Amino acid sequence: MAELVYRPVVGLALTMFKAWDLKIDCKGSENIPRSGGAVLVSNHISYLDFIFNGLAALPQKRLVRFMAKEAVFRHKVSGPLMRAMKHIPVDRRQGEAAYAHALDSLRSGEIVGVFPEATISQSFTLKSFKSGAARLAQEAGVPLVPMAVWGTQRLWTKGHPRNFRRSHTPITIRVGEAVDAARDTYAGALTRQLRGRVQDLLEAAQRAYPARPKGPDDTWWMPAHLGGTAPTPEQLRAAEAH
Repeated sequence: MAELVYRPVVGLALTMFKAWDLKIDCKGSENIPRSGGAVLVSNHISYLDFIFNGLAALPQKRLVRFMAKEAVFRHKVSGPLMRAMKHIPVDRRQGEAAYAHALDSLRSGEIVGVFPEATISQSFTLKSFKSGAARLAQEAGVPLVPMAVWGTQRLWTKGHPRNFRRSHTPITIRVGEAVDAARDTYAGALTRQLRGRVQDLLEAAQRAYPARPKGPDDTWWMPAHLGGTAPTPEQLRAAEAH
């Protein structure tokens, strides 16, 4: 049943990308296993990241089951679709249920998509990673597949209006080699290793990105360390403290 819903939704997304004239550059899809379970781990800079993460798995003929906040499943439109596609609701007050659900999916040979930063990074830099993805992979005995997306924040991100015009926006996706989630490795150390891999992929995606801000009013989507005007992590922490 899931595939009867999932594949038409994928087809609709691809049609929308064509209508928006997105320039998608995806490399490394061959690192996603063609069969068996895996945890796909990505940075998080946009509300649409899960769509592009899933797009990277299509050449391997895989469909990704994403862990997403429970509120998305309560929405009258997205809720039935998310459930039909076998995505995994996460209630942060009762995380054990989501963890068990994801573990069952991995053990049944599914790919589970996780954003270890937990929330969108408004600085567009990599935040600290929670250890859940590493622990899931270790317990299920499956690899971790790191990846990074760049450019998706220009379409729709926290604190900025959506831009679904025919904007020719480039989207860069990089998938890295799988990381072995050995059970005898401390989950914290594995998480740090994984974050380092995602950081390398993010920097590679940024170097390959073909667009630059068009002027002083278009620097919001670039992180401060690359010359943009996105708030720094320190500025965001200071704002949260107040």
